[in-house]
Amino acid sequence: MKLGNHILLIVGAFIMIVPFLWMVLTSLKSFTETMQVPPTIWPNELKFENYLNVFQSVDFLKYYVNTILLTLGRTLAQLFLCSLAAYAFARLEFPGKNIIFILVLSVLMVPMQVILIPNYGILTQLGWIDTFYALIVPGMFSAFGVFLLRQFFMGIPKEIDEAAKIDGCSFFGIYWRVILPNATPALIALGIFTILSSWNDFLWPLIMTSSEDMRVLSVGIATFQGQYSTDYPLLMAGAVMSTIPMLIMFILLQKYLVAGIALQGARK
Repeated sequence: MKLGNHILLIVGAFIMIVPFLWMVLTSLKSFTETMQVPPTIWPNELKFENYLNVFQSVDFLKYYVNTILLTLGRTLAQLFLCSLAAYAFARLEFPGKNIIFILVLSVLMVPMQVILIPNYGILTQLGWIDTFYALIVPGMFSAFGVFLLRQFFMGIPKEIDEAAKIDGCSFFGIYWRVILPNATPALIALGIFTILSSWNDFLWPLIMTSSEDMRVLSVGIATFQGQYSTDYPLLMAGAVMSTIPMLIMFILLQKYLVAGIALQGARK
């Protein structure tokens, strides 16, 4: 039984890793090799200069900086705002709490495309189009983040809150000194989800920005894809460089991600 499970996992892992390996190998090929039929798997000569050509063709470093600022802004804001809202829904009592929480969760049922035009109109009126405000502010809060952290906070014994109150802690003091230190796995899990979604976001930055200076990686890499011909080595080289930070992050933090998801599910 264990042998069968291992074989199944190996086959699944191979299927998942093949596209990534193909991306890396294509980034090291010449343009001619990428157009050959049948396609070649291993390049005849490794073209490491493709990675340098990416920086020469577009302002790739600027795309990197914009993406980092976008990701940091959304992630830090979500960790703070979502944890505040989750603390209120999990630990405090106030009129209409359950109804408000249901309304917050109902946001998960609405596709982003439905509210894209109204959001664009609002940001146009605010004068935020083609600025970091348009990229960061709408993504500073998420219903999923509130739900994830609320479920985790509800599993923390309330006796800790009562002990903190006896010691003179305010509501914010309990949140900051008691709840957050005990919710590290859930916070890291939410941080990873937010970083991944922000780093890979394409449609929102594409619609809300128009200048070269405000492009992020996902939009910038798409410029290598032409209507009639595509420079696949440069496209794949840019994709590899944009993927590496997320890959490193997942390898370093995967145990926290799994722990956060497992604990969140166990405490429902």
